[in-house]
Amino acid sequence: MKFQRTDIEDVIIIEPKVHGDNRGYFVETFREDKLEEFLGYKVNFIQDNESKSSYGVLRGLHYQLPPFAQTKLVRVIKGKVLDIAVDIRKGSPTFGKYVAVELSGNNKKQLFIPRGFAHGFVVLEDDTTFAYKVDNYYSAEQDRGISFEDDMIGIDWKVPYKEIKLSSKDKNQPKLSKTEEIFDFNINYYGDN
Repeated sequence: MKFQRTDIEDVIIIEPKVHGDNRGYFVETFREDKLEEFLGYKVNFIQDNESKSSYGVLRGLHYQLPPFAQTKLVRVIKGKVLDIAVDIRKGSPTFGKYVAVELSGNNKKQLFIPRGFAHGFVVLEDDTTFAYKVDNYYSAEQDRGISFEDDMIGIDWKVPYKEIKLSSKDKNQPKLSKTEEIFDFNINYYGDN
């Protein structure tokens, strides 16, 4: 399993080793010990989620406020997405910047997104299955989002605007500059682990 820091060092690309032959393949998709050794802190994933989507579906940019903030470990089982993590930690040198990684059933890459980031993805192939682990349960009261088309962030979603499919919730998310409920770079949001 290979771990690679991105331009925002807290966001990590994980590339599992794929063992394959003419019968198919085997891959370890998660190793708690290896991840925690690389991170230097404990992450307690407590729930797995899965979604299936067609081309152009955009989900995000989502986050939850403390005490229900979530770390995510995301991957694609089948198909392909452009996955995005946006730093929303006020005071961070990378505040408002993002990491974009193509995740697919073929490349088996995963993205580790810590607390303090908004997350979203757009589907690049029909019939895509997206899976992720979280370290905290969903809380409707603490659920927040940022507009996918925020000019300050400037994400190139790689899908023509007219082909993007959004939920009504994601059509009405505020811009980052209008969002007061974000994270503080100087607070350790893993104090409970």
